[in-house]
Amino acid sequence: MSHTAELIAVGTELLLGNIANTDAQTLSRELSALGINVYYHTVVGDNPERLKKAVEIAKTRADLIITTGGLGPTCDDLTKNVLAEAFGKKLVYNPEAARRMEAYFQKLHPESGRTMTENNYQQAYLPEGCTPFQNDRGTAPGCGFEADGIWVLMLPGPPSECGPMFRSRAVPYLAGLADGAIVNRSLRIFGMGESAVEFQLRDQMNAMKNPTLAPYAKEGEVELRITAKAPDPVAAQALIAPVEEELRSRFGPLVYGVDVSSLEEVCLALLKDQGLSLACAESCTGGLIAKRITDLAGASSVFRGGVVSYTNEVKHGVLGVPRELLDQFGAVSAPVAEAMAEGARRTLGADLAVSATGVAGPDPDDRGNPVGLVYVALAWDGGVFVHTVHAAGPRERVRTVAASHAFDLLRRRLTGLPL
Repeated sequence: MSHTAELIAVGTELLLGNIANTDAQTLSRELSALGINVYYHTVVGDNPERLKKAVEIAKTRADLIITTGGLGPTCDDLTKNVLAEAFGKKLVYNPEAARRMEAYFQKLHPESGRTMTENNYQQAYLPEGCTPFQNDRGTAPGCGFEADGIWVLMLPGPPSECGPMFRSRAVPYLAGLADGAIVNRSLRIFGMGESAVEFQLRDQMNAMKNPTLAPYAKEGEVELRITAKAPDPVAAQALIAPVEEELRSRFGPLVYGVDVSSLEEVCLALLKDQGLSLACAESCTGGLIAKRITDLAGASSVFRGGVVSYTNEVKHGVLGVPRELLDQFGAVSAPVAEAMAEGARRTLGADLAVSATGVAGPDPDDRGNPVGLVYVALAWDGGVFVHTVHAAGPRERVRTVAASHAFDLLRRRLTGLPL
């Protein structure tokens, strides 16, 4: 039997657009890996009547209902009350849940002597007969129970709590529900747009049944996701393997990684493996290259630092870009990009350095260079290479694509591919 799930996110802030519903994305991926189909996402505000109606609708079209949010200590945290009523269950006090909350609160404030306020204890009331889910990242426990032939899971709303609780507590709870396994394999492509990738693969994608193949456009790159369903993960992987091999052969060095999140993740791993250090010099990207690599844990072992040389004075005074290059070619030029990369490598004492200088927009620069023209350079011991980028779109996209080209140059150098 195949199971169908509906996700109900609770929170007025989601409807107002104050925060994004990233829990739904996380849970959909996790459920897919368990072989559980997600057919509906519902978002409802902090209103008991509307939440009750959403639950009644979900009961008619899903045998697994998962809620996120509304488990906290405030008056608008109403998920447990509504769900318990909808399934005819009483809320009962769970001393162990209360004890864990007290210990967590004390861990946060070990020297203050502060104790939990009384309203926090309402989080310790759980539906009778449920399986509590311990919260290792916060105070509100989750839970799971079965009633009326429907499985119900309640998870906290904060993404830092929801995802970890699902993986560590809910997945073992749901293991017996899964009918087979759905396995995904994602190939990441940089250097070809989604429409060009889709054009090459259209006939193949239309003919495929299991596994399936679908392209997803990212900012300046493409994700190709292969999805297979089989009785177990090993059998699903066997279905995926020949498709992955064919795609790797077709797109060659444009495939920068499999089941990775970004170019910078790949570059960081390569730098670590080869014991090399990196620096950067940025103009139009304004520190984005440095941000992207330092967003990753472990970047300090390879990243020396960066210089945001937004003006010619900084390009010359800090990076040592010769005045004559700036005067003759202008800041947005291949010679200046090369000099910036070499200057960053020299100044920061790195094995390799990347640079980016260009016109992010919204207007051309004072020399008439068009919006989207960016020069990206890579310098190493004994060499330097510059690549010309023509990036279409608004300012933020130009900056993102330029930074990605810098990381792609670095990846190619570290893997021995042509620049």
